[in-house]
Amino acid sequence: MKRVAIIQSNYIPWKGYFDIIHDADLFIFYDDIQFTKNDWRNRNKIKVPGGTLWLSVPVGSNLNRLINEVKIQNSNWNKKHFKTLEQYYCNAPYFKLYKDFLKHVYFGQKWENLSELNHYLIKHICSDFLNIRTGFDVSWNYELSGQRLDRLLDLLIKAGATEYITGPSAREYIDETKFEEKGIKLMWKDYSGYPEYNQFHPPFIHGVSILDLLFHTGNNAPYYIWGWRNNITVTNA
Repeated sequence: MKRVAIIQSNYIPWKGYFDIIHDADLFIFYDDIQFTKNDWRNRNKIKVPGGTLWLSVPVGSNLNRLINEVKIQNSNWNKKHFKTLEQYYCNAPYFKLYKDFLKHVYFGQKWENLSELNHYLIKHICSDFLNIRTGFDVSWNYELSGQRLDRLLDLLIKAGATEYITGPSAREYIDETKFEEKGIKLMWKDYSGYPEYNQFHPPFIHGVSILDLLFHTGNNAPYYIWGWRNNITVTNA
């Protein structure tokens, strides 16, 4: 059995993204497809008084490019993102636990490619803070044929998948019979039931960056993503 998940990279994604990664044996960044404007590729939300605030990486509005071709525009976006996170979360219980990591991301090197930034953040959050040991790969390491769903199926086959993990929104375009014909079992991720935690600025909102969860719960973050399903707890040091 080999469980595979395939998703476009997102900027500091929400906890559901990491829930899927945790369930997979192999996670493939699917970034050699069309870049979409006003999507999760280059932005995400944080919790602020009165609701949420977008943190957006400036990449321009050109749609004639693949995600892994997107260049980050030279500006002070990194300073703005760090200062914004510090402003709204400096008093969170575990902000200091992640401050050095954030400084390294935003000031330790200059990011020119959006995919590289996203992959770095996601992989290090998985390994360093969530104890996720899933393997990672990128879709352009495979010679793929077909369009849309057929191309996705080709990627799954060449990756050796026996099970494909995907989110509920994929029901709009997934043809289950095609997966059955290829001997690949579909596993639909259920995002319902996530427990709330002591989040700043109520009412509680689930759909914000994973950073919100980390800053508020520290090493207990895995419990609020998947541990609650089996009542698995992690104690903060």
